Amino acid sequence: MRTTVGIIGGGPAGLLLARLLHRAGVDCVVLESRDRAYVERRQRAGILEQGTVDVLRECGAAERLDREGLPHQGIELRFEGRGHRVDFPAATGGKAVTVYAQTEIVKDLVRLQLADPGGPPLLFEAEALAIEKADSGAPVIRFRHEGREETLSCDFVAGCDGFHGIARRAVPAGLVRTFERTYPYSWLGVLADVPPSCEELIYARHQRGFALHSMRSPQVSRLYLQVPNDTDPADWSDERIWDELSTRFALDNSGWRLERGPITAKSVTPMRSFVQEPMRHGRLFLAGDAAHIVPPTGAKGLNLAVGDVVTLARALAHHHTTGSTELLDGYSATCLARVWQAERFSYFMTDTLHRRPEQSPFEDRLQIAQLDRIATSRTASAELAENYVGLPLS
Repeated sequence: MRTTVGIIGGGPAGLLLARLLHRAGVDCVVLESRDRAYVERRQRAGILEQGTVDVLRECGAAERLDREGLPHQGIELRFEGRGHRVDFPAATGGKAVTVYAQTEIVKDLVRLQLADPGGPPLLFEAEALAIEKADSGAPVIRFRHEGREETLSCDFVAGCDGFHGIARRAVPAGLVRTFERTYPYSWLGVLADVPPSCEELIYARHQRGFALHSMRSPQVSRLYLQVPNDTDPADWSDERIWDELSTRFALDNSGWRLERGPITAKSVTPMRSFVQEPMRHGRLFLAGDAAHIVPPTGAKGLNLAVGDVVTLARALAHHHTTGSTELLDGYSATCLARVWQAERFSYFMTDTLHRRPEQSPFEDRLQIAQLDRIATSRTASAELAENYVGLPLS
């Protein structure tokens, strides 16, 4: 097979890149190691920045998002038995976020790509085995599809295959710098068939640990609890989960209460920060989790991947029309400037809202002082809002 851009990974990053390239007249092929059913039910992020929503609209992939997505104008911070709302539009000139699950974005992009008779090929169960000659002008991707080993020759390779994919590891170790932080706690996440008990997300800092109230739809709630790293979800009964959530979300002198319902899924998510530099090696470009990971507290993972592929699509389209490599040469530096801002914000949110094991009373007071500052200062509140709704994609 031969194409201009070989895309490894059929998640939201790879699929959106294919959509953007197709609309720019750049041919590509997407290789996804899993089958379609697996890809379309893979649970991930659910908060879309304003810029992400705008990009999906511009490329014709937001019809269902605009119909079913839940626009959110702010979030609530809860601490010391009280709540404070951060108003996004007031602090950002009208920007907001939208709750729309990553699984739904993948479904929308897959449907669009397969429905277009002239669209780029999307191969499921096509496992990428190796990237060869990435530092030459003619990279090759070896992959296995339908029981046969095949090759995809291309001008450029986009590694959108996540942290455990082959693209990240294809960059020679001697050329790589990695930056990493692991956190001494995890999230126990649950899906529950019960309407959300709030209209907007609640971020709660409690002496017993962090809690987050989110949602997937008007009928399905998504909730998280800070737990120790070695937590087994089986050790947490439904009743224990609801009791702990109720304790951490509790408000003084308020009639608010957490609605309970059947819990349909439980999982534990480790918390980590990771960046690999540079995000380019020759004609191999890394995007999304292949290059960086953030803890989910700041809702930045999917949105960072969108920023990467928008930047890469512009650079590839510019090369296609002008022959210039200027934007491609600047890809890594351009993306990393935004990545590190997202890493900083995600670390800030995580460190401010979670209690570390053996945390001292002094550190407790610092966290409360930081949250008080956000609650009482327009400047501090605006700083949080501007980062949460998303920094500019360009």
